[in-house]
Amino acid sequence: MKEEGVALERRRRVLIFADESNITSSAKAMQRNLDWLRLQEYLVRGRELIEMVVYAGLPPAMTDWQVERERKNKFIHWLRLNGFLVVTKDGSPGADGYYKANVDVLMAIDAVELSVEMRPDVVVLVTGDADFAHLALQLRRRGIRVEVASTLPTLGTGLRAAANETIDLAGLLSTFEAFL
Repeated sequence: MKEEGVALERRRRVLIFADESNITSSAKAMQRNLDWLRLQEYLVRGRELIEMVVYAGLPPAMTDWQVERERKNKFIHWLRLNGFLVVTKDGSPGADGYYKANVDVLMAIDAVELSVEMRPDVVVLVTGDADFAHLALQLRRRGIRVEVASTLPTLGTGLRAAANETIDLAGLLSTFEAFL
């Protein structure tokens, strides 16, 4: 009987949506570089991956941000070469040398639309942002299992409560290369 459950789980189709800024911040808080390929493999867990969509904000298209923008574009190019579907949004300059490129709305709209079109059994939201709690509920109302992957200290309680399952990424992140 247990073998049937394992076989069923492996046939399940999974669609992953990742908030790049959120997960990168979690890795940085643990002083780790993020290994995107290992993260993807960990989240798929032997199931059939439909797509992993990464939402990334770009530094503003301004002279002051050119070096940072080129670095980010190289990273995005690497993600695409490695099979990730990447959605970007240009940011706006903010205070203290930071920029703001809120991709939350893009991610939420795409998650609903792609889930309706692609019909996954499972959607994994790679974020701890509690703003995605309503998205999790909308997906569950459509009969889709929702897993949220984040580190527990950065996981909003509303999102945690809205998901079928939470995946604490702290253990995985701790195995990634430390940065100086």
